[in-house]
Amino acid sequence: MTSQLNPFEISQRQLDEAAALLGLSPAMHAFLRVPMRELQFTIPVQMDDGNFEIFQAFRVQYNDARGPAKGGIRFHPQETVDTVRALSAWMTWKTSVVDIPLGGSKGGVICDPRSLSTGELERLSRGYMRKVAYFIGPDKDVPAPDVYTTPQIMAWMLDEYEVITGHHLPGVITGKPVPLFGSLGRGDATARGGIYTVREAAKVLSLDLQGAAAAIQGYGNAGQFAHQLGRDLLGLKIVAISDTKGGIYDEKGLDFEAARAWKQETGSVVNFPGAKNITNAELLELPVTVLVPAALEGMITAENAGRIQAKIVAELANGPTTPEADQILFQRGAYVIPDFLCNAGGVTVSYFEQVQNAYNFYWKIEEVYERLDARMTTAFHAVHEMAEARKVHNRLAAYLVAVKRVAEAVATRGWAR
Repeated sequence: MTSQLNPFEISQRQLDEAAALLGLSPAMHAFLRVPMRELQFTIPVQMDDGNFEIFQAFRVQYNDARGPAKGGIRFHPQETVDTVRALSAWMTWKTSVVDIPLGGSKGGVICDPRSLSTGELERLSRGYMRKVAYFIGPDKDVPAPDVYTTPQIMAWMLDEYEVITGHHLPGVITGKPVPLFGSLGRGDATARGGIYTVREAAKVLSLDLQGAAAAIQGYGNAGQFAHQLGRDLLGLKIVAISDTKGGIYDEKGLDFEAARAWKQETGSVVNFPGAKNITNAELLELPVTVLVPAALEGMITAENAGRIQAKIVAELANGPTTPEADQILFQRGAYVIPDFLCNAGGVTVSYFEQVQNAYNFYWKIEEVYERLDARMTTAFHAVHEMAEARKVHNRLAAYLVAVKRVAEAVATRGWAR
């Protein structure tokens, strides 16, 4: 990855701009610019053939001034410590912008889970927990699923933590299977929260979304739920979707159930019957009302931002837009719902899971959805009003809201002023 697209440097540049507008002191700015704690370690795993492989792993606790750190664990072959640092920073701002009493963290393992057997994956997951068990906990740092990790992986990690500590503590992990006291509504929470913000954006822009065209880059968990919920809740017509192997387009709209079944059967959306194959790059530039980047970071850059035609860009992915692209989209009038607002539904329902675990009483799914809607709607309008008041783009407005809250907590604790 080039320095220009280094995700941690991007996160620092975004913070720098907000710090200047907020008038943060040099000490406060410096404190918020780097993680408070980092753990880098190796995990030896015995493979099915009897040989051992050594996996490099990370856990970064960026800031816990507003509460225990919170953040997912990624299993990815191209994982880097700078990606984990950036994501832990964005998680700090994410929990702050939706105003839940948590900080930000992230974890990662350099591996390709798709090449591992179930047994190897379980041993790797338990090995990760053995390395971090004394650095995490319901009152310290609470992991969750992320890229290529699942509720089952969280279940193995929870079990390993409880074996190590000798206590039942379901709140140490969120995104767990419901039989192990996960929250109802967690599976589609990231996409659902994003769809709620798209709905609110359409209101402030006076856009009618019924039958409006939308494209989704990235057809994993969040992308698939965005397809389903965009149709069911907003009446969107999803005309294009894509995954790592390519994309498909049909101006008449793509049927969700059929597209999901094709993806499950073949491993990709490519060659879906009746649709035209397109590239991921072509998908981003389609003439749609709503564009949903739901893949990885650095997808919208200065090189292609000028060709983005969508009126609303809803960032379900983390860090899909570079700072240079932000300025171009803002000047062109595209309404960007920034990642750490748009995709905050996942951590919000994870917080709800922590609350339910803490007092051992569990909500009906309708209550989860109602509370999520209220939290996302309030956060959206706080950011929108800040953008209007300051005459800045939405990402900077989201930083202004979030960083101000974190800085106030840091100063009140006396850590820096």
